[in-house]
Amino acid sequence: MTGTMTGAVLRALHGLLVAALAAFLLAPVLLVFPMSLSADADLSWPPSGWSLRWYVALLADGAMAAALINSLLLAAAVTALALLIAFPAALALARGRLTALAVLLTLPLLLPSIVLGLALLVLFVRLGLVGSWPGMAVPHLLITLPYALRVLETALRGLPPGVEEAAASLGARPASVALRITLPLAAPGLAAAAILVFLVSFDEVVVSLFIAGPRLTTLPVALYRHVESSSDPLVAAVAALLVLGTLALVIALERLVGLRRALGGKAEEDRP
Repeated sequence: MTGTMTGAVLRALHGLLVAALAAFLLAPVLLVFPMSLSADADLSWPPSGWSLRWYVALLADGAMAAALINSLLLAAAVTALALLIAFPAALALARGRLTALAVLLTLPLLLPSIVLGLALLVLFVRLGLVGSWPGMAVPHLLITLPYALRVLETALRGLPPGVEEAAASLGARPASVALRITLPLAAPGLAAAAILVFLVSFDEVVVSLFIAGPRLTTLPVALYRHVESSSDPLVAAVAALLVLGTLALVIALERLVGLRRALGGKAEEDRP
């Protein structure tokens, strides 16, 4: 009886600790929503009134809309390129080959973002790539490739090797095995990697500040410049929409393939 009560108390304490930690982590995010509905001209808490004026102002802001479109296009292009490069590299790593490739592709994570941005700025000024689409895509690709590689490697290591071996033993060529067997089985991992790369590229601001120009500005850079000159709740309105968009992507991934399966784990129905 004593052991049962002790276990119940420990589980209750564990639940309270998890709830407190979740509240601590989510408090800044949840605070964004009421601040985005503030009727005040400046960011303040608590708001003196409630209004949708900053969402209306956001819809009327052409510069923010253009920056949003740029960020979406850039993140989509970087996601496609990252998956094209990371999938064959992750496949080789999962098969125990080219282990040095993982070190090479993850090197950008060892550098502080500000150092990487400054180095790329010096290089791109000479190449004339500052403020251009290729100049923005290359840094984002360097930053997101390690994430795509790790997610895909984990997902590919969880695949049953016997299926590929059976297909090869029946006469299927390596290209056919990769396209018809490996690729469909790795689809959950590809979906998880695509969403992660898209979000990392979309939110990148430090390196983008060095490379962005007046002709090409992403949404995070536009928000950073807006905060430098103004302290209105427009930024809170943008942040609230970004949080909802990110949550929608994660929920879609969970509903379609499941987060555990997408990240290389086994779903409940797949367990023996």
